Amino acid sequence: MTTSAIHEYIEAVKNGKLQPKEYIEDLLSKLKEQNSKSNIFSNFANMIETSSEGDLQGIPFTVKDNICVRKSLTRAGSKILDGYRPPFDATVVSRMRAAGAIFIGSTNMDEFGFGTFSTNCAFGAPKNPFDSERSCGGSSGGAAAATTVMRHHVALAESTGGSISCPASFCGVVGFTPTYGRVSRYGLIDYANSLDKIGLMSRSVEDIAHVLPIISGKDPKDFTSLAQPELDISDREIKSIAIPEELVDSIPDAKILAMFNESIKKLEELGIESVKVSMPILRFSIPAYYILACAEASTNLAKFCGMRYGKPAREYNRMFNEFFTEVRTENFGTEAKRRIMLGTFARMAGYRDQYYMKALRVRRKIIERFEEVFEEYDLIATPTMPLLPPRFEEIQKMSPATVYALDFLTVPPNLAGIPQISMPMGYIENLPVGIHFLADHWEESKLISVGKIWETQVEHRFPENLGWAL
Repeated sequence: MTTSAIHEYIEAVKNGKLQPKEYIEDLLSKLKEQNSKSNIFSNFANMIETSSEGDLQGIPFTVKDNICVRKSLTRAGSKILDGYRPPFDATVVSRMRAAGAIFIGSTNMDEFGFGTFSTNCAFGAPKNPFDSERSCGGSSGGAAAATTVMRHHVALAESTGGSISCPASFCGVVGFTPTYGRVSRYGLIDYANSLDKIGLMSRSVEDIAHVLPIISGKDPKDFTSLAQPELDISDREIKSIAIPEELVDSIPDAKILAMFNESIKKLEELGIESVKVSMPILRFSIPAYYILACAEASTNLAKFCGMRYGKPAREYNRMFNEFFTEVRTENFGTEAKRRIMLGTFARMAGYRDQYYMKALRVRRKIIERFEEVFEEYDLIATPTMPLLPPRFEEIQKMSPATVYALDFLTVPPNLAGIPQISMPMGYIENLPVGIHFLADHWEESKLISVGKIWETQVEHRFPENLGWAL
């Protein structure tokens, strides 16, 4: 069972055994030394701002590169934002600071969140601490890797279609994605407004339970956060878990499937009933997701044209089409251009009803089916990802359609906006494999409860032999 590193750290600070400023200065020195090899961080804090008050006294935290940090380089993994330093903190960052946490750096990611393996970053891909030739997962790959190598740390990350759960699985950490609207998105550089959710990564569920109440809650700067009920993370009894046949039966790796079946048996031995359920509508999740997400992304990225936002062009004395084309051609990556074009096509007159509106109806059907299942069962469980962390050379051989299809386990709950948690399920060939638990809207307490149960069944491993001593 993994203990709470945050509680240990805070107790050490209170007892005078640890001085946050000295500890973090040493930590940053080691991280900067290693980052040229690992590429986990896109930017480090310019100065250490400490506070002696709050529930997170001196705890170091990192921020995914698409979450704004005042006066700190924030690029969302894209060249088009190179040099951008926000004049404000995102709400989640200001709430972490108010609780006494210390920002130490921004973590690497796929450009604007467009990817499954963090290989679409304009500044290089972060490397998996378990094997530097393999992916960390995406798009919050740097956040997951940072969590793997640092014990006393919590990461702010973001998920659109599984961008927290996927890297959490590949890097062997806990990834928590709350209900859509539970955490304010103010200060997030959006990928898809109706899908984006800011969440957490840490080494234990106890750490998640400690930090989640701090970053959650209504924010008048983000209207999508205003309708939420009060957060309750008290222990809940978990009696039953549903297993979607259509998802689990589609997993190609026999070892992952066997490990998942053994994990369900462990839960059954603890008195939790498991039942296979049919959810055929989930087969349409991938096409619906990519139509909706790309449509929203093409709209959101329209502002990055070199005038108010984005790197400016070299010459201004031109027609606007020529001006915008130069800026976007030079500074957007291949995957960003692909998704802009897909999304623009789906929104065009004559195609909007055929694609975009139909995808919205599919999304509604998916939400309704999840609600039906949660009326009978407490949770849903699947493996987090259908494969082990792939090598970079293997990823290069994959087509975009192949990569998109690999998200079939994480996309459905993100389309529905329900909370989810990925936890280490075990290890195959010394590589971590994740188990994914899903709960109904606003039922984060059930995920925290099952997480505490599951942590008693699996001993987490971390690559401490890297010599980082963090």
